[in-house]
Amino acid sequence: MNILYLSPSFPPNYRRFPVCLREAGATVVGIGWQEAGSLSPEVRRSMADYCQVPDMGNYDHVLRAAGYLVSRVGKLDRVVSQEEHWIDLEAALRLDFNVPGDKPDAIRSLRRKSLMKEVFARAGVPAARGELAADLEAGLSFARRVGYPLIAKPDRGVGAHATCKLSDDGELEGFFRSRDPEVTYIIEEFLGGIIESFDGLTGKDGAILFTASHQFFPDIMTVVNEDDDLHYWSMRRIPPDLEDLGRRAIAAFGLRERFFHLEFIRGPRGRLTAMELNARPPGGLTTDMFNYANDIDVYREWANVVVHGTFAARCERPYHVCYIGRKSNKRYARSHEEVLRAYGPRILVHTPIDSVFRRAIGDYAYLVRDPELEQIQPIVAFIQQVRPE
Repeated sequence: MNILYLSPSFPPNYRRFPVCLREAGATVVGIGWQEAGSLSPEVRRSMADYCQVPDMGNYDHVLRAAGYLVSRVGKLDRVVSQEEHWIDLEAALRLDFNVPGDKPDAIRSLRRKSLMKEVFARAGVPAARGELAADLEAGLSFARRVGYPLIAKPDRGVGAHATCKLSDDGELEGFFRSRDPEVTYIIEEFLGGIIESFDGLTGKDGAILFTASHQFFPDIMTVVNEDDDLHYWSMRRIPPDLEDLGRRAIAAFGLRERFFHLEFIRGPRGRLTAMELNARPPGGLTTDMFNYANDIDVYREWANVVVHGTFAARCERPYHVCYIGRKSNKRYARSHEEVLRAYGPRILVHTPIDSVFRRAIGDYAYLVRDPELEQIQPIVAFIQQVRPE
């Protein structure tokens, strides 16, 4: 099996994906913006060939690179990546090289939040009310029907990038004055509550092979807009209503051989409302959290799904795993060294985070786990406590 992997060395903790494809027996070639010499040694060894394309937004350059790699290894059987940013690129290359998998027409509902709502409706999954915001008049009309606060975000966007909360007509007017006129935005009702995710991996036939769920505090939009600290944790038991709605939604989107990250908000009365779907693994170190929560290797399992159509791991979730982020612009009550002295044996991983992700998940991260969530919470408070001014 010949597999083209886009951006095989970024983010750094995803380098196991192409490595495991090679170990599963695939011939792996790559395209990325990094120089070949800057790839980690294990990624370089996993690649039968690699092309650097400094601007991967230039499709002609990527197309030529892919053509060169095809001339070296033969017809491609898969085009894959694990970043939402490359979903369009994957689909275009599949179309041009006649590779199995989603083509451009099939990914429209994965890329546009407004179209996601249509899929949620077909699946019978409650979703936040929203509509495309063509101009101020349309935005004001929506505000009159739904009420403030509102959320404005790009219809085609990743995570909480360029997302803002609007509390009144003045802020709505300011948004329309300052927004990028080249970007189409969607305006949604603001829903308070706790973010719960339904995460997992689908197989060749679309069946869900692996599931997980996480709760986030605070929500990513607040973290980004207020430059706050994030922590989130995996749940040992997925709430039945979350699993039911999540499975219905994933079936409606028709995902195959893909990770997914489906976000819901659980309101004050316990009602779940779908926010959006990301057809990728959850960000940050969450794939590593999958592993630590279950004592499995999800990188290897994904590779076996793609190459062999098998998923063999038993996922019984014996642990909660918690991600704890810190930001370099904050003054914390305890230094990194004090954290390690106090909780070193409890910390599974501690690592810097690439700066491109820092506003959402921090500059430095710690992972801890325990069968009891109550045993993790004091560690979170210890690590994230800010020094009084």
